[in-house]
Amino acid sequence: MSQPILPDLVRRLKTVSDPSISPDGSRLAYTLSWIDQETWESSSHVMNMDLSTEHAVEFTAGNKDSAPRFSPDGDTLAFLRLEDNGHKQLWIVDIAGGEAKRLTSTLVGVIDFSWSPDSQRLVFCSDTNPDALAPDTPEENHDVAKLPQVKEVHRIRYRYDTLGWRGDSHFHLFIVNMDYPEDSSVRQLTYGDWDDLSATWSPDGSKIAFIASRREDRDFRALTEAYVVSAAGGEAELWSEGLISVGGLAWSNNGERLLAVGSEAAGFQVSWQGWLYVLEPGQPPERITDDSFRPFVAFPSTGRSPDMRWDDNDRITLLGDTHGESFVYRVSLGDGIPDQLLGGGWISSDLSLDSAGQHGVVVSSSPSSPGDLHYLDLEDGASKQITNYNQEFLTDHPPARLEKFTIDRNGWDIQCRLYFPAEFDPSLKYPLVLDIHGGPNGAFYDSFVSWQQVLATNGYLVLAVNPRGSSTYGDDFMTAVLDDWGGEDYLDLMATINEIISRPYVDDTRLGVHGYSYGGYMSSWTVGHTNRFKAAVVGAPCINLHSMYGTSDIGISFGEVQWGTSVARADPEGFEKFALKLLQKSPISYVAQVETPVLLLHGEADARCPISQSEEYFTMLKRLGKEVEMVRFPDCSHLFLRSGHPKMREEYLARTLAWFNKYL
Repeated sequence: MSQPILPDLVRRLKTVSDPSISPDGSRLAYTLSWIDQETWESSSHVMNMDLSTEHAVEFTAGNKDSAPRFSPDGDTLAFLRLEDNGHKQLWIVDIAGGEAKRLTSTLVGVIDFSWSPDSQRLVFCSDTNPDALAPDTPEENHDVAKLPQVKEVHRIRYRYDTLGWRGDSHFHLFIVNMDYPEDSSVRQLTYGDWDDLSATWSPDGSKIAFIASRREDRDFRALTEAYVVSAAGGEAELWSEGLISVGGLAWSNNGERLLAVGSEAAGFQVSWQGWLYVLEPGQPPERITDDSFRPFVAFPSTGRSPDMRWDDNDRITLLGDTHGESFVYRVSLGDGIPDQLLGGGWISSDLSLDSAGQHGVVVSSSPSSPGDLHYLDLEDGASKQITNYNQEFLTDHPPARLEKFTIDRNGWDIQCRLYFPAEFDPSLKYPLVLDIHGGPNGAFYDSFVSWQQVLATNGYLVLAVNPRGSSTYGDDFMTAVLDDWGGEDYLDLMATINEIISRPYVDDTRLGVHGYSYGGYMSSWTVGHTNRFKAAVVGAPCINLHSMYGTSDIGISFGEVQWGTSVARADPEGFEKFALKLLQKSPISYVAQVETPVLLLHGEADARCPISQSEEYFTMLKRLGKEVEMVRFPDCSHLFLRSGHPKMREEYLARTLAWFNKYL
């Protein structure tokens, strides 16, 4: 008999990531990760799969190895190994076998790397922390380092969520020769009071393109640019003049032009809706795509963007998203029209292509699977799932069934996803939980979301809505939320509730609401504006936009774009208007109207939506005699539901389920 999915799925599911297909397309390296059910310890190995047989073996001996990449000649695999000091170092191993060799010993670790075309060098990105204690520090100085130290702050961006304290640290690029893994062979390539990331070599190995944030107002705005520097060193040249932000790069085969995922809008918008541009030095960027799809890019400091390939026929192969689904696209440089080659029905977070660009591997999650590797034949348009590590668990714990539907509101199509309880009987009535995504420019996809599956398989209908502001539906739809938090987005959500409760199996007396980040903002905004919900779980919310403006790591760079105001634009008489505008759009201002029992869940190390946001809300609700509880998650950043300690992730799911069980 099937069983519901419980919060312990955090420890029971295995994860695949970081695919790297060999240049000849015969082998695949990837990361396999899991959690020990007894010790809660996380482990990961680099796996090596023969694609002709789909047989995979452990290829590295470390317990926390990840991020493999084949060399261009296919003979060597580079990867990252997490060491006891909490930092990752760069290692290499011969494909034919043998002992792995360590290439770097940087003070604060390596976050990303890229092979040179001749397979003899690697460029890597590492932190340059002026306060780091070198391994060869004299012993007499160790006690001094252990004493409490003050921290000086000289810039607004002195901390970053998940990365923590930044101070005067910056990411820069270094080059290491594969044949001489001594510290003396490591050469720093870039310098400066800024971050340089996401390096990629030109086809002839003479130049390196990278993403940086070097403009004068980088402390106040989310700005990134594309630069090119000689592999021998020297001054970097700006290639993306005219773009506000850049999120991914690829070279033309002749090394004379760059392809960039970019945006002319500020406020991290390239991560949510970018366009493809062709860049040449001294020329304005040439946009070649529209917003009918979103090229997928990762945040450079916390993730690796998937492969993009520019072939000899001026065609671009890349990963992209539309309407909450992922596809592999091919775009002709001539007309810019995106052709969907493969995909749909899943979310894909990584793509690796062979040297010919004819075959690839993606990591994809669907409503029926938390994540698997799929082999793609881009010429024939065929795909095949090649991993199935969670088959036994999913057989015993079937995921919830998904229905997609769309409602029309004022000319906008609002797409919804409804997850059904196991053994659903339409003659019965079920409680329903409205789930609200973060962003606000995030989106719900055809994917496996842990809390949605836990709730649905334990007897709840779960409604996941993409209101205006969601990405993958075009730029106008996405930007409609700017300067309108809690406005039309809220009305979109309430319209979907009005629609869904007309179905006979929805119990409109047992409605709940859950959201995280901006979803936490919207769930707290919702219970301050309607009493139709009988329980609310509010995760890492934005409660007071006025205080968040000065306490969040992106309060200015993100907040000024999203909230449509800035303290810098306020005249001496306008500061009150500045504060009033933010407070009018803050859930804290409507706390007296809340009648719904509220559970607040928040990481104590959250720099994005600081825990003081939940503290303010809890204190006000408690003082007014409302039903409220706050749960604090030690050492957890804003992203802890993805990358935090498994005990904390499981606890979040357990608390959420228990709260809805209690009140619904």
